[in-house]
Amino acid sequence: MKFSEIQYTRVDIEALKVKFAELIEAFKAAKTFEEADELFLEQEKQEGMSMRTMRTIAQIRRDIDTRDEFYDGEMEFYNRELPTLQPLRKAWTDALLASPFRPDFEKKYGKVSFINAELDARSFVPELVADMQKENKLVSQYTKLIASAQIPFDGQVLTLSQLSPYKLSADDEIRRAAWKAEGEWYNAHGEELDSIYAELTALRDGMGKKLGYEGYIPLGYDRMKRNCYTGKDVDAFRAAVRKYLVPVAEKICKGQAARMGFDYPMTFADKDISFRSGNPKPQGTPEDILAMGDSFYSELSPETKEFWEHMRRHEMMDVESKPGKASGGYCTGIYALRSPFIFANFNGTAHDVEVITHEAGHAFAGYVNRCRVPVDTQWPSLEGCEVHSMSMEFFAEPWAEGFFGPDARKFRYTHLAESILFIPYGTMVDHFQHEVYLHPEYTPEQRHDIWRELLKVYMPWVRLGDVPFYGEGKGWQRQSHIYKRPFYYIDYCLAQTVALQFWARIRRDAGAAFETYMDYTRLGGSLVFTDLLKEAGLDSPFDEKCLKDICAEAEKFLDEYDLTGIE
Repeated sequence: MKFSEIQYTRVDIEALKVKFAELIEAFKAAKTFEEADELFLEQEKQEGMSMRTMRTIAQIRRDIDTRDEFYDGEMEFYNRELPTLQPLRKAWTDALLASPFRPDFEKKYGKVSFINAELDARSFVPELVADMQKENKLVSQYTKLIASAQIPFDGQVLTLSQLSPYKLSADDEIRRAAWKAEGEWYNAHGEELDSIYAELTALRDGMGKKLGYEGYIPLGYDRMKRNCYTGKDVDAFRAAVRKYLVPVAEKICKGQAARMGFDYPMTFADKDISFRSGNPKPQGTPEDILAMGDSFYSELSPETKEFWEHMRRHEMMDVESKPGKASGGYCTGIYALRSPFIFANFNGTAHDVEVITHEAGHAFAGYVNRCRVPVDTQWPSLEGCEVHSMSMEFFAEPWAEGFFGPDARKFRYTHLAESILFIPYGTMVDHFQHEVYLHPEYTPEQRHDIWRELLKVYMPWVRLGDVPFYGEGKGWQRQSHIYKRPFYYIDYCLAQTVALQFWARIRRDAGAAFETYMDYTRLGGSLVFTDLLKEAGLDSPFDEKCLKDICAEAEKFLDEYDLTGIE
């Protein structure tokens, strides 16, 4: 069945509540493990296969066109009504944790579901329902505001995604004008962006306090399923990034500025352009890029071939940018169909190829584990998921000529360089959020001050000024995760550290590296993140030596990379 052919039906929340209540009472009364297991699987069906499926379909269709009043209304319904299910979910979780058959469940399904259930149990009290509804409403307000952007530029009216290629133009005048136009749009909506975030910060801080915490950070970690590391571990990782990675990144940027003839530190409008002839661009139309994806996944392995053919045959992706479409990209699962779905915005840059590799890396992992029970063990926690996607980007490099043609050499250099440069930025996003939630009383200007100070620490190759919005220390507002999923960003940095291990292994033995990747991927979410790495024979990013070694190898590769003939 193609995605467009799926019939959508609004979930009957009240009927679902009745069903959940019946299942909870029956589960508590179960006399045998077999009886309890049958009820467990029925709850899985109701929650994962029914409710999640319809809500996901509504979200995808709303995101494809945020102007669609029907699906926008459906998402308003779910944002309002799904939090009212939380008391019953909590009752189910409590019953599961207290079950006399817990050892039998752990033996059959593994311990991760119970570890995560304990996090869920301490993340909710009924008093949070109204707060969760308000949180959903504010996040939707942010999503629709960003999607509504209409920016006059180059004789057109563009969305933020459609403006992106101009922000990477090799023409200094055009590129800087595009950054200015984008910055002016954000500044014009700055008061609303500040207001939304101030409400979210205060709301989440209050939610944490209702659960007995000092603030939001412990609750945020629980909601993110941080089930094998703590804030202290993350703090140590940030310190290692500052110690080992920022100097390598600064060296890359000094070389870039010299190559481009830019003053150093560079402006925001100049920092993302790597070559005078322009950054690597994919060859052909969006359909050409998808067709190259056909070749890549068909040749990489039998497993990836089967997966990609499924995605294409059933049209389980929507990747072209268009008016009204939500910004960004993601992979999600349509559980009733046992299929992943890819949402993205092609914009004519190297980003388009990254969609075919990054989001499809997520989708491949979901496809491999589509039959795993419980549903919540089909995927690991989010840093574990990002290993699938970021590593797949590196496995695609041997096919760079097909994707980029004569720009393949540029791509191999910039892909590694940008992978290094991303980690300080992502770590800064995490550091910023910790500061914000430690000080929920801060004013908007104080939040901007924090961002400006952190830029000096994590991105010293960038100077403030020159570019509206960005040069004023407000650039954090365009990072949707900060609004939508607090603390979901260090996950990318941890995963990128693992993905760089795959980059190094691919250079030595691509076949063996892919087998390790499959070993990791086949585990799904059956183990916590650090145990997944251990089981697959990968180093933990929390080991300082891991980051130190990766930085040294990447620095050597980039220093020795032959850029002869590339303007």
